[in-house]
Amino acid sequence: MPLAQSSTVDLIGVCFDGSGRCHGQSRAPAVLREAGLPAALPAASLAADVVTPSPSIARGPSGFVNEQALLAMVAGVHARTSTALRDGRWPLLYGADCAVLLGAIPALRDAQGRAGLLFIDGHEDATTMEGSDSGEAANMEIALLLGLTGTGAPAALRARLPALDRDSIVMLGQRDERFRRDIGAQSIVDRVRLHADEAVQQDPARLAQRAAVHLAEQASGWWLHIDLDVLAREEFAACGAADDPTMPGGLSWDALTTATTAALRVGSCRGMSVGVYNTDLDPTRQAARQIVRFLADVAADGFAHG
Repeated sequence: MPLAQSSTVDLIGVCFDGSGRCHGQSRAPAVLREAGLPAALPAASLAADVVTPSPSIARGPSGFVNEQALLAMVAGVHARTSTALRDGRWPLLYGADCAVLLGAIPALRDAQGRAGLLFIDGHEDATTMEGSDSGEAANMEIALLLGLTGTGAPAALRARLPALDRDSIVMLGQRDERFRRDIGAQSIVDRVRLHADEAVQQDPARLAQRAAVHLAEQASGWWLHIDLDVLAREEFAACGAADDPTMPGGLSWDALTTATTAALRVGSCRGMSVGVYNTDLDPTRQAARQIVRFLADVAADGFAHG
């Protein structure tokens, strides 16, 4: 179903930077709109942004960086996603980072009893709170959603977790073996279905289609999350992973587009998030325009297939 035939898509910007930067990822919604996002998705409804308190690079009482803003963002995303799902709309979150899943996945679980997640990301994001050296929730959200960590999380966050089980997540595009080794984080490859970046780059349509079929069998609806650091540096340089020597490889834009459209064609996707675009690293806004083109290409094939 092409997007032009549907008025159910809600474009929801999320103004949050997990590192506590003043701009960075928190400016992504405004920059993407300036780069033409509303015109590229004319059938979508442009909703107000989820906004957060002033950022802080300090760690909060639970150990998260920018903790007050993080909790406000999670609550806002949960509320906005819940409302969209309740009203039969299809939320598309843009901006911020992978921590948006701490609001979106519990909202999907609450709406239908069980949530599925197709997670396209260069990292596994399964570092525990106890093992984190950065305090960024965006390195831990999968561990939190699966209940592998979180006893020390704020009560408001613990109340919504865990929200996934191991059979209801499929991970595509990971290439963070050296990163995890450097920080002493174990892989969860033996606990969930995971296909590394090289396999996805070689056959994006088949792996994404199989992943979506599996998720559709596990839950009545699933969520698609794309961390743009899944892309190779020569494809996308406006994120921290682009200059990280422990993160070689990565997908092409063509492979990411093919995987995304193949997954969505299966159906049962209830919403989507696209994040980890650091506006500070994109002075010419070339990366912003590429993100908009990617979303327009996916929309032309159809976001919501039922």
